[in-house]
Amino acid sequence: MKRMTFRRAIVPGIAAAALLLTGCSGEDDGGDGGDGESSDISGSVTIDGSSTVFPMSQAAAELFREEAPKVEVAVAESGTGGGFERFCAGETDISDASRPIEEDEVAACEEAGIEFTELLVATDALTVVVHPDLDVDCLTTEQLVELWKPGSTITNWNQLDPSFPDQEIALFGPGTDSGTYDYMASEVVDPDADEPATRDDFESSEDDNVLVQGVAGTEGATAYFGYTYYEENQDSLKALAIDDGNGCVEPSAETARAGEYTPLARPLFIYVANTNYADDEAVSAFTDFYIENLTAIAEAALFIPLSDEEYTETQSALEGIGS
Repeated sequence: MKRMTFRRAIVPGIAAAALLLTGCSGEDDGGDGGDGESSDISGSVTIDGSSTVFPMSQAAAELFREEAPKVEVAVAESGTGGGFERFCAGETDISDASRPIEEDEVAACEEAGIEFTELLVATDALTVVVHPDLDVDCLTTEQLVELWKPGSTITNWNQLDPSFPDQEIALFGPGTDSGTYDYMASEVVDPDADEPATRDDFESSEDDNVLVQGVAGTEGATAYFGYTYYEENQDSLKALAIDDGNGCVEPSAETARAGEYTPLARPLFIYVANTNYADDEAVSAFTDFYIENLTAIAEAALFIPLSDEEYTETQSALEGIGS
């Protein structure tokens, strides 16, 4: 049986990232430079939202705990949509998101009097995976749309291409509260739809690990989720290359950052409640730490770090809170 590795409480790379932060702390003008100031801060920070961004915020929380042990950082994962519901109800300080906030969510926050700041934190390569024994290596964007569009009648791989095996398809995917579902529906399947959606005859879960298990254990299965979950379980899954008109391109940090892995490379965000940041020392200290050490945190959580230009824009957005 092939082994599947699931990350929840402990993020691989944390120890190495902690060493990196220690070595760089004296060079970071915005950090506390290892002088112990953060260790006197107490309080709590509440985060919820995207299961894709969860490992990154969890990594930030575990690293911050070394700096500020009196601050309790609680990180949950109810999906991007579920996270925004709590955030706009004033129940959380930070919302993890694998897509930009939508108009109705902005309206809900405005109605509740919650002003927020969007912070780009990493890039992800949305990855289409299949059972490792399936003799399929690449899909065109058009085939991906045919497979996942609402009302699709594709049930066998050879319906997508006669050269594909005569194998029944088992579909697994994120639930409708997931930003990953929203991205597939709105950016890939039908960008022009008034109410973007995918087909609904698939096994759904907000927990990407459940999707990993489903594909790894089901012949002919396929699913899509964040690149980090594939990277951790590549001995149990096979990632498909995607052909968006310029040949088959495999998902990777390099292809996503270079803009070659289209249309499945996507930005990842955290949203911070401005008042909480301004008035709560624990929230501001954690958020500052998160952004000041963004590259190390992204690498610890196996995400694609921002480019220098993107990082500068994120820093500027953080500095603009309350100004």
